[in-house]
Amino acid sequence: MYFKPEYLLIILFTIIVDYVAGILIERAAGHTKKIFLLASIITNVGVLAFYKYFNFFAENLNFLSRYFHAPQIPLLNFILPIGLSFHTFQAMSYTIEVYRGNQKAERHFGLYALYVMFYPQMVAGPIERPQHILPQLHRAISYNRDTFISGVFLMAVGFFKKVVIADRLGLYVDPVFSNPHGHSAIELLLAAYFFAFQIYCDFSGYSDIAIGAALTLGIELMKNFNLPYLSHNIAVFWQRWHISLSTWFRDYVYIPLGGNRVSFYKLCRNLLVVFLVSGLWHGANWKYLVWGLIHGCLLILYQVLKKLKITVNGFTFLKWLITFNLVCLAWIFFRANTVGEGMYILLTILKFKSLEYSATSLMPVKEIWYCVLIIGALLAGEWYLSAAELSTGKKIFMTLTLGIACYLLGIFNEAQFIYFQF
Repeated sequence: MYFKPEYLLIILFTIIVDYVAGILIERAAGHTKKIFLLASIITNVGVLAFYKYFNFFAENLNFLSRYFHAPQIPLLNFILPIGLSFHTFQAMSYTIEVYRGNQKAERHFGLYALYVMFYPQMVAGPIERPQHILPQLHRAISYNRDTFISGVFLMAVGFFKKVVIADRLGLYVDPVFSNPHGHSAIELLLAAYFFAFQIYCDFSGYSDIAIGAALTLGIELMKNFNLPYLSHNIAVFWQRWHISLSTWFRDYVYIPLGGNRVSFYKLCRNLLVVFLVSGLWHGANWKYLVWGLIHGCLLILYQVLKKLKITVNGFTFLKWLITFNLVCLAWIFFRANTVGEGMYILLTILKFKSLEYSATSLMPVKEIWYCVLIIGALLAGEWYLSAAELSTGKKIFMTLTLGIACYLLGIFNEAQFIYFQF
């Protein structure tokens, strides 16, 4: 409402449609039940497709139509509604779960609207399920000091990731990817590695802030990241990265297609479909489709190796190193401005045209080592937090420490969260 009040009508429309659809689905049976579900899904996907993908498909059709001298489709000039991809998927999970019988239709319109619009995670997730959130909204919540402190601590962790690490790495990453032809192989490789941690700290930082903010209100959101860069194969990576989205695609796309209980050919097809759709979900651009295709192919390769029983026993470090570098190389297409620039960056790195580092105006060598050090501290700190149970006193102390670090080391340049664009 702050920047475009009329956009409130979009989310109000989908909330009303899905609220009514949930009740009708619960009451109906057989074929009628499926019709109501399809009506809800078509409405949600239709709104998302219109605002997010109309111009993308129009531009590509216009490109083809030039060869046949066909009329051009006029492009629309509008701003993408905030959080549309996230709250649309959350709304769709509600009607699907009601259809499957895993969730009763919500009769309280205000609580259903709150489920869709819950402010901490509405803009960029985690994408929640109704059976996890709606029961929490129905119960009485009283203030709990330990829960509140845990929430503030998580928010401090998230802000540290964002303003101390992600935004600092962005000072190098953004200019390099804006002008890849002006940089050497070593500078592009460093930008690829730094972007991997920029997007991780930016997005997991947002998730920590969202989960922490909800926790201060007594609402528990699902964990969205679980040390993904410590994964020893690509399948484990996707069990740990953006967990709320990857499980959404697993439950509502991959399993309905047959999952892994099909022939090997269909298994490969299912993986490709899921990751191409995942790529398209991230943005109306061919580079995201290429990024999704790469991950789909990597998972197919992993399945082929499993089928052939080709395993590397031991060598955990080597398996981690290969997985991490493959993920980083795929990130190049995610961050590049175009597929062509992504190919140029990748080929320049693989050919190692130049090992000279001359981008000292962007980031001095001393600053690079500082970034490497703080990334190492991040990984060590997250590993420690995943294994340790912190007392309330330790959380208070660490919250204050992180707050001081954000103030002294943070880059307060009002950089938006990367996933806000999706």
